[in-house]
Amino acid sequence: MKENVILEKSYKFAVRIINLYLYLKDKKEFELGNQILRSGTSIGSNVEEAIGGYSRKDFSAKLGIAYREARETSFRLRLLHDTGFIDSKLFNSLFEDCEEILKILGSIQKTLKTSNS
Repeated sequence: MKENVILEKSYKFAVRIINLYLYLKDKKEFELGNQILRSGTSIGSNVEEAIGGYSRKDFSAKLGIAYREARETSFRLRLLHDTGFIDSKLFNSLFEDCEEILKILGSIQKTLKTSNS
């Protein structure tokens, strides 16, 4: 089976987000923890759905949702860092992964738009 970079990266990122959620739960931070759990794991879910999409339009729409979820996750990571819930080392590692996913998703969307023109 051919390797799918965005599928693999979004899955590994979701695993890291689940671990972050468990860490935040231990710190009694439930609201932001729940929110980042939803948005951070939704990225990979939508990538998976896009790959199984029944049309090019469906594929593009699901990737668009994944991109927006990644933006939301990026925002929540900044909030968690700037409010002291996560340290700089953890933040930088997660934020870099999230930014890489955003770049890949953005590039795929740009390619789709170009090929549709």
